[in-house]
Amino acid sequence: MSVYESRSEERQSAGEQERYLQANNEEFNSMFGYPNNTIKTSKYNIFNFLPLNLFEQFQRLANAYFLVLLILQLIPQISSLAWYTTVIPLIVVLSITAAKDAIDDLKRHQNDNQVNNRSVLVLMNGRMEKKKWMNIQVGDIIKLENNQPVTADILLLSSSEPYSMTYIETAELDGETNLKVKQALQVTSEMENDLNQLSAFNGEVRCDAPNNKLGRFTGVLTYKRKNYLLDLDKLLLRGCTIRNTDWCYGLVIYTGPDTKLMQNSGKSSFKRTHIDHLMNVLVLWIFLFLGCMCFILAIGHSIWERKRGYYFQVVLPWKDYVSSSFVSAILMFWSYFIILNTMVPISLYVSVEIIRLGNSFYINCDQKMFYAPKNRPAQACTTTLNEELGQVKYVFSDKTGTLTRNIMVFNKCSIHGTLYGAVYDRFGQRVEISEKTEKVSFSYNELADPKFSFYDKTLVDAVKRGDPWVHLFFRSLALCHTVMAEEKVEGELVYQAQSPDEGALVTAARNFGFVLRSRSPETITVVEMGKTIIYHLLAILDFSNVRKRMSVIVKTPEDRIMLFCKGADTILYQLLLPSCTPLRDVTMEHLDEFASEGLRTLMVAYRELDKSFFGAWFRKHSEVCFCLEDRESKISSIYEEVEKDLMLLGATAIEDKLQDEVPQTIKTLNKAKIKIWVLTGDKQETAVNIAYASNLFEDDMDGLLFVEGKDDETVEKELRSALYKMKPESLLDSDPINSYLATKPKMPFRIPEEEPSGNYGLVIHGYSLACALEGNLELELLRAACMCKGVICCRMTPLQKAQVVELVKKYKKVVTLAIGDGANDVSMIKGIGQEGMQAVLNSDFTFCQFHYLQRLLLVHGRWSYNRMCKFLSYFFYKNFTFTLLHFWYSFYNGFSAQTVYDTWFITFYNLVYTCLPVLGLSLFDQDVNETWSLRFPELYEPGQLNLYFNKKEFLKCLVHGIYSSFVLFFIPMGTVFNSMRSDGKEISDYQSFSLIVQTSLLWVVTMQVWTVVVGIALETTYWTMINHLFTWGSLGFYFCILLFLYSDDGVCIILPNIFQFLGVAKNTLTVPQLWLSIVLSVVLCVLPALGYQFLKPLLWPLSVDKVFDTIHGLRHPLTYPVRSKLKMTGSRRSAYAFSHKQGFGPLITSGMFMKSKWPRKNITHKK
Repeated sequence: MSVYESRSEERQSAGEQERYLQANNEEFNSMFGYPNNTIKTSKYNIFNFLPLNLFEQFQRLANAYFLVLLILQLIPQISSLAWYTTVIPLIVVLSITAAKDAIDDLKRHQNDNQVNNRSVLVLMNGRMEKKKWMNIQVGDIIKLENNQPVTADILLLSSSEPYSMTYIETAELDGETNLKVKQALQVTSEMENDLNQLSAFNGEVRCDAPNNKLGRFTGVLTYKRKNYLLDLDKLLLRGCTIRNTDWCYGLVIYTGPDTKLMQNSGKSSFKRTHIDHLMNVLVLWIFLFLGCMCFILAIGHSIWERKRGYYFQVVLPWKDYVSSSFVSAILMFWSYFIILNTMVPISLYVSVEIIRLGNSFYINCDQKMFYAPKNRPAQACTTTLNEELGQVKYVFSDKTGTLTRNIMVFNKCSIHGTLYGAVYDRFGQRVEISEKTEKVSFSYNELADPKFSFYDKTLVDAVKRGDPWVHLFFRSLALCHTVMAEEKVEGELVYQAQSPDEGALVTAARNFGFVLRSRSPETITVVEMGKTIIYHLLAILDFSNVRKRMSVIVKTPEDRIMLFCKGADTILYQLLLPSCTPLRDVTMEHLDEFASEGLRTLMVAYRELDKSFFGAWFRKHSEVCFCLEDRESKISSIYEEVEKDLMLLGATAIEDKLQDEVPQTIKTLNKAKIKIWVLTGDKQETAVNIAYASNLFEDDMDGLLFVEGKDDETVEKELRSALYKMKPESLLDSDPINSYLATKPKMPFRIPEEEPSGNYGLVIHGYSLACALEGNLELELLRAACMCKGVICCRMTPLQKAQVVELVKKYKKVVTLAIGDGANDVSMIKGIGQEGMQAVLNSDFTFCQFHYLQRLLLVHGRWSYNRMCKFLSYFFYKNFTFTLLHFWYSFYNGFSAQTVYDTWFITFYNLVYTCLPVLGLSLFDQDVNETWSLRFPELYEPGQLNLYFNKKEFLKCLVHGIYSSFVLFFIPMGTVFNSMRSDGKEISDYQSFSLIVQTSLLWVVTMQVWTVVVGIALETTYWTMINHLFTWGSLGFYFCILLFLYSDDGVCIILPNIFQFLGVAKNTLTVPQLWLSIVLSVVLCVLPALGYQFLKPLLWPLSVDKVFDTIHGLRHPLTYPVRSKLKMTGSRRSAYAFSHKQGFGPLITSGMFMKSKWPRKNITHKK
């Protein structure tokens, strides 16, 4: 017992080194302290919400500042304002932010609860009982059924399928929808669904400690004193879904946070926008400016007290704690620090959150981003990053399931020199295939797949008339594969393919009349044009990444031995007979045409073998299969002996269907100067093919640069060669970046944008990337990649995806967006996708189609950025204007820290009087509508360069605020100076002056909404009824409050000590000097702003100003032209369209997929 306890302590302290568990032994497993199956993505709970949320909120400088300010206001010696002027706004801001955080976290709790409360069948005391997912423990045996998600990482014990095979879909993990196959150990599969045997099962498992490596699992099962090796093929991972399997049993190995899916999720970091970081810097600037002003006013107070105040102590006696003018000045410094606190507006952050919440609402409710087939809208999972969507410079995208649908469709083919698949009209002109194009009928074939579509009738006619080459071509497709067929209901065939490519080819052969019906280790049954034919399977020469081809050798009913081969044209054309040269040339032209359309191509060939030759070859093959040394290379050599002198049959073209409008989307994003990098685990040929099909690469580029080295030296040579091609001077010591690195090699810095000498694309392999990232070549890699139009990184691990994203963020200091659909993309995201919900749970924004990205960025993102910038410009301006009036007033009140406003006006200024106008425009403003935003992607550029709000724009707001405050103080002073009312009474008293100043201030800042906020062009401001209501309603509301608080029959009578402006409203609103002050102040403050907005595009034009001129010159929004399929010219081929791992070949030849069960005797074990 003590041993296990010590192991448990070891797990807790030093980290788990190895997992050790026993089936059906809860007491034993509990000693190791393994977690249960609960997942938690939420941040708060009912106990830690208040302290943790307050702690996070007070990390903001402004909130911490106001907390300090509140403490200062409680000190009577320096307090110049009532404590409630600070505490009320602070409580409101903290409460609103806390409510928003609580709502966001509540959604996470709901998602967690939904997952944790799913039910699963668990073996308990000899019977199956339902249990919630969160209560599953390591060592439990659970039962999963068809279409049920896998509860935890479990060791497969047995299943309903032959030899305990289980089919799973891994879309949640890697975005791939093609089925994978898992198989249980022979010793556990014998238990089948016998609950007695399963209950008695007490096997012990030692395996890897929890880790995030999706492609690795090693362990040992000890059962009945014998050891059995475990690998990934026997492990079902959480996030997978059971398919085409009635039931299966599994032993829980990893639970909850220990599962590979959750291990890949990583720890979510709190993301702050560039504007958040900028605001923190600006708040520090404001503190310094505030300190300087307080210092100046304190000096002024000291001088005034020494020269004047000292002699008026009889009238204005000093306090007991004031011994000199110096001490009085120190106290006055802190008094002004309190009065001028509105330089740092506490309501700024809560207003920002409201705007972000509103813009998130627009994303969630956008019907043009709603995906009807899955009934799923776009969703902003976080409300803190909306304006970042308007500043994206780099997009990192997964390929499978993100750019593509991962649905392979047989599109075209070339058979014996004839091209099939194109459609022509009655004039002989090729026409584009659309939804209206008539499909060919497969009514002659009862076993045809009704979902299969083809449009060229000439191929069907060739099949019907018995064209021998066409028949041989489809016969080869029906035989040369590792697809397994299931027919649970007669006539309803289900194909299990390790690769969707193979599934597409076999399905095509099926529809044209060559139907794979069934197979065994020795035979393949094919229904050819209604006639059942059984071929004897003699050998499968399975696919590998080195061979880039696969072959089968079969014996026909006519006793002929035939080899059928398909693979990369770059490989197969070298294996053809010389007599095939003319046919090969024609077929290669067809392959070029297929590749120019972005299709995945491969070549099909055959060879008839002499029986004696095959017999000798087969004997050598059998001998090599039992070799222990260098087995793989010997087998490959044996394969090459038979895969030669081939006769060419033709070629196939498969469309890895892109999602809708992917090429147009990438083209549009490129116009917006957004660079797109595709980070994929797929093979290089497929990734490059998709890059061309999706417009990431174009045929008119100056070239593709490949980095494929497997060591540091080779990779460095390839990267330097790429840099030399694009920018030769980048390798010189005089290059600015090289010079900087030579002088300050360890200092952080930002790599500027560099212009290449041409238009290039970069393709880099995963192992080359590893060398570059780990071999101090990251800067060379980054500089080369950033100068390219598009970048493809293939064969990447999830960790490498995250490393690439982090590399760009580290040195480019730009906004990046990572987009993916599977758990292998989670570390990169930290989403879009049609398939994987694990990426959704870890993303900031989710939507179902890649083409929604252009709307998310160019419409919602750009609007959000523009609105936020306009809001900040106005907000800082109105607070500078409001606060600096105290500065000018100080010269007339003896620097006594007397406020120019009523205390309640100070309290309500930001919270009530001025918040609605700017919020109205910040939530509803559109400088141009969505049509223009998508039509002119160039409008996106200012966000990338952060032109609309930066330190320079902030200084403009400060200067404008200083000027406006000067006008707003001296214009009212001038209008009331030595003025009298009609009854002969003076109106230059403090309270009347205060009311005139604050009323003029409100009129000015309200009128500035539609000048400061316009920001780009006056003609494009988007006004709605809500804008008008908020703008003019705020002024109306102010006058209502004015009459309520400042009348002689209002609350002043009830609470005279708190509301001290008794009767001021009635006395002041009737004098003409008030309205003169308002008119003069508005004119003098607004006219310069209008003039600047008018002259700015003329004197200091931006690149987008020409676009605005174009938009203004067009009377009506343009509509998009009818999209046609993008064609590309050139000679490139994807080389081959195979799965990037070995198929079902060994499984087929072993016979382990057949309906007969494991033999009960003579079982051998591995020790």
